[in-house]
Amino acid sequence: MAKIGINGGSFDPIHFGHLRPALEVTEALGLDEMRFVPAFQTVHRDQPQASADQRCEMVQLAIASQPLFRLELCEIERQGPSFMVDTLQTLAQREPENERVLMMGMDAFSHFHRWHKWQEILQLANLAVTFRPGAALPSQGKVAALLVERQVSQLSQPAGQIQLVPVTQLDISSTKIRQLIQAGGALDYLMPPSVIDYVKQHTLYGRIE
Repeated sequence: MAKIGINGGSFDPIHFGHLRPALEVTEALGLDEMRFVPAFQTVHRDQPQASADQRCEMVQLAIASQPLFRLELCEIERQGPSFMVDTLQTLAQREPENERVLMMGMDAFSHFHRWHKWQEILQLANLAVTFRPGAALPSQGKVAALLVERQVSQLSQPAGQIQLVPVTQLDISSTKIRQLIQAGGALDYLMPPSVIDYVKQHTLYGRIE
């Protein structure tokens, strides 16, 4: 049995703001593997500008040097809208022996009760909710009640628990990077050099001089 982290997103493009928290969660929870799951068709935001193949290639380049990171293609292969509950069901059927830990930031968790079949997600996985140390936690509403009911200091069951994980949250977003590219700004120290080279080679998001 392995404990598998799940880190979903559009990764359009992937950057250090995705990578560093994923590594810290992997280490803090003693995960055997962290899987990056590019969405085929995002549900709650605008559709990715780069193609599915391009985003997968960027993820693969970004994680190549970290042996605990792996690219997971199940949402790309399934196509259609990328609902996390479907992804977790696929992984549970494919690898019933493994435990799954779904990683998400506090911003995403604050809307978790609006996710498609969110109750089923908690039947299929535990949650690792990342937050900036010192940040305020939800104090009212459904998410706050869910924390009271489900939060633990250490995961001890295959599913249904929530652990808060303090991480280094870098103020980097894919949107800001795309805007920076269009403005002709430098990309150094925002993404791995291999991803920067790929973006330049394929002139993604606007031409880079």
